[in-house]
Amino acid sequence: MEAPAIENVTDGLEPIALIVRAEFDDPGIRFFTPANFSQQVAFMRRPRGYRVVPHVHNLLVRQVLYTQEVLFIRRGKVKVDLFSSDRKRIASKILKTGDLILLCGGGHSLEMLEESVIIEVKQGPYAGEDDKTRFEEAEPGP
Repeated sequence: MEAPAIENVTDGLEPIALIVRAEFDDPGIRFFTPANFSQQVAFMRRPRGYRVVPHVHNLLVRQVLYTQEVLFIRRGKVKVDLFSSDRKRIASKILKTGDLILLCGGGHSLEMLEESVIIEVKQGPYAGEDDKTRFEEAEPGP
């Protein structure tokens, strides 16, 4: 069974991850994230000659409470384990070349199933070790 092109992983009402598979190819622009997310993820497919008018982004003060990160799998195969905020594994997903995941809540771990090249985007400035809390799985998950 093939994975859906867009997949939302939640724990109750808490969003955990959004996966956009490499196969997604709708025309136009589609935002996948709600306006209150600190990372906004959209897909854009435009025809030849389409033009985005020149623009600058205005200085705005934003408050970021939790780090959200986007991983783009340029090449390879990666297993992502997704955890609830109380550190219980709720899902495992396999990402492949061209897939994108927004890690927007809970916790996560990564295992490279083959040599992989990943682009990561998240809010800055980077807070070093103050940015995360590492943990061991309480019990084996699925």
